[in-house]
Amino acid sequence: MFKWAQQQLANVAGTQEPIYGPSAIKSVAEEAETTPYTELTRDDLKWQAMESTSVETQTFYFMADNGQLAFCQVIYSNVAGIRTTCQFNCKIFSLDGSKPHVWSSTPLHNHDFSEDKTGFYADDCALELSEDGTTYTIKSMNDDQAIVNLTVKRTAPGFKAGKTGKTLFGTDLSNPWGSMRHLFWPRCTAEGTITTKEGPIDFKGKAFFSHALQGMKPHHAAAKWNFCNFQGPTYSAILMQFTTPPSYGSTVVNVGVIAKDGEIIVGGCKSSVTHLQTKSDTENDWPEPTTIKYTWAGTSKDGKPVEASIEGGLEDKLDRIDVMAEVPGFVKTIVASAAGTKPYIYQYSPQKTKLSLKLKIGDQEVTEEGSVFTEATFISE
Repeated sequence: MFKWAQQQLANVAGTQEPIYGPSAIKSVAEEAETTPYTELTRDDLKWQAMESTSVETQTFYFMADNGQLAFCQVIYSNVAGIRTTCQFNCKIFSLDGSKPHVWSSTPLHNHDFSEDKTGFYADDCALELSEDGTTYTIKSMNDDQAIVNLTVKRTAPGFKAGKTGKTLFGTDLSNPWGSMRHLFWPRCTAEGTITTKEGPIDFKGKAFFSHALQGMKPHHAAAKWNFCNFQGPTYSAILMQFTTPPSYGSTVVNVGVIAKDGEIIVGGCKSSVTHLQTKSDTENDWPEPTTIKYTWAGTSKDGKPVEASIEGGLEDKLDRIDVMAEVPGFVKTIVASAAGTKPYIYQYSPQKTKLSLKLKIGDQEVTEEGSVFTEATFISE
């Protein structure tokens, strides 16, 4: 009972949680043992808009044919069931470092959802899913630094690990107090523009979509994150990994998928991330990765063993984000009073030496060079 009371206090005040251990988490990997993954339906893509503490995001990553790299994101956040806020973020990366990144982060007002909760609306912002569930349109005129008018169409099935895609948290897992869920469109095409002060930028090319739900305080759910988005001529490879804080046994959860047009090659939780080489960030002592390896494994639909990897140097980071300085105020509210929390995101996209996906399906081996965007996030020890 005392632990439960501590947890309730942590929910409201942002304090550190007690040590529950690994028995207080049910990884989605347990579902994936029997059902490695499930293809998404339109209903899966509904906004959950939870009434308790949570952060829900829909994020679109763009790798344009002209070499441009960007993402757009809607964040829906609830703090302790007391206050709900929404934000539209857009970032266009300066890959050669010749000018600053374009970064726009705008509070949204008068938010609402479509009747079936697949569409999101706010003043000067709309994110809509087509009736057939294959296409999103993203429009925002909230900031003249980044006026967004983009369309994303999936070319491979949508994906969630296991049957539900959910990792559950709590001492009574039949009545969990928290959850984590990721849904992916691993391979998409994109069309449209983001218009900056310098004019419109064409983002015709490849895209990836992620719908993420952290149904609890973000720093209670995860202490570290790793993310890989590989888009090649034939294949796409996505990997999302989080490591829980010690309160949940420092449990590592991997969600990964490899797809090509029309089909998922392999998907589930048999993935890994290894920081092969690191260097200490002099500002915060986090071990910034410099060389990395991502792996995927599983069985194809026709029963063939599948193994894949991406390995190589990350080159100079594109950006290092001090989350407490950059993110909207509502996230600061969530994490501000948590002792030992110093969240930083490191972003990379190697340009000089492109990384390759090495894929083996049964006896067939393929190596494909592609564009990679990766993140390493450190939140707490």
